[in-house]
Amino acid sequence: MPEENIFVNRIRSIGYAFKGAWLLVRTESSIQIQVVIAAIMTVAGFYFGISNAEWIVQILAIGLVLGIEGLNTAVEKMSDYVQPEYDQKIGFIKDISAGAVMLVSLAASIVGLIIYVPKII
Repeated sequence: MPEENIFVNRIRSIGYAFKGAWLLVRTESSIQIQVVIAAIMTVAGFYFGISNAEWIVQILAIGLVLGIEGLNTAVEKMSDYVQPEYDQKIGFIKDISAGAVMLVSLAASIVGLIIYVPKII
């Protein structure tokens, strides 16, 4: 079987990534809430005219929250697949994954406060 062109493989990988992002947004309420918050923060950025540096930090914060939320969902789905019944070790893994989301969300909230509180006051 001949090897596929690297360009074709990259296009296919991008397609899988978009499919995964769409599935995540379409099926997971936690991501849907995060997307709404991201949209509100984006509108706020335009409204308050934040600087380029603030945009960079805000976009990174939003990306981290959405990305870690996606990984948390993947960990939860895989854990449920591997062990559908309650298992203390699986619960521990899921708690750690949820904790990672909380830490990134807390950091993103602090970023938002640093950016917007001075503009509001």
